[in-house]
Amino acid sequence: MPTDLRLRPVLDSDLPFFFTHQQDAEANWMAAFGPADPADRTAFDAHWARIRADPTVVPRTVVVGDEVVGHVVAFPADGRTEVSYWIDPGRWGRGYATGALVVLLAELPRRPVHARVAKDNRASLAVLRKCGFVVTGEDQGYAPGRGVEVQEWILELADPAPAPARS
Repeated sequence: MPTDLRLRPVLDSDLPFFFTHQQDAEANWMAAFGPADPADRTAFDAHWARIRADPTVVPRTVVVGDEVVGHVVAFPADGRTEVSYWIDPGRWGRGYATGALVVLLAELPRRPVHARVAKDNRASLAVLRKCGFVVTGEDQGYAPGRGVEVQEWILELADPAPAPARS
């Protein structure tokens, strides 16, 4: 994990960076379940207003040095906690997604934690596996970022194994 990576609450000044990150066509394809129209700033602002107003959501800005490189979020979905992340595509391959997820998971007191990923998004699947998630199922859903139904993996990070009993 990069030593200068940290998470902090999302600030208004972070949103232009998030919006710019979301403009990358390859990132939208890989994420699959992003916005139908990444260039719709009104929808983007409304989405982030809902996220930031919901006390059950844990949104964090990923900062490396003094630069905003993405965001990571924990949110309720169907009675479970799920996580999601988006890193500036210009900074992929540097361990930022894995590092951000590790730090966020340390903030979350309850397990299990869940995630979903398009089956063909090998990089995101690798990030989740590095953080201890295991595939527990499959699903499919409409992916606005692609405009089609997409096959996806369902993953879970379970409670850590209990410590062995001492005699």
